[in-house]
Amino acid sequence: MAGRRLRVGQAITPEEFEELSEEELARLVPRQYRDYFPGKDACGDGFFYLHDGTAWSFYKGGFLDD
Repeated sequence: MAGRRLRVGQAITPEEFEELSEEELARLVPRQYRDYFPGKDACGDGFFYLHDGTAWSFYKGGFLDD
């Protein structure tokens, strides 16, 4: 991923997920949902749940329900 600029809502591959740090992953999550990001270790399948039960997917770059 050298040289690739991370942007909010950008989809990534499972390999990229493994390479990125928690800080880099948090930058992919929209600001209003960053407080719900539990850290990389709690996102084993590349997603995490928000307060309302919806799930944010790093592999999709959005909500799983979309």
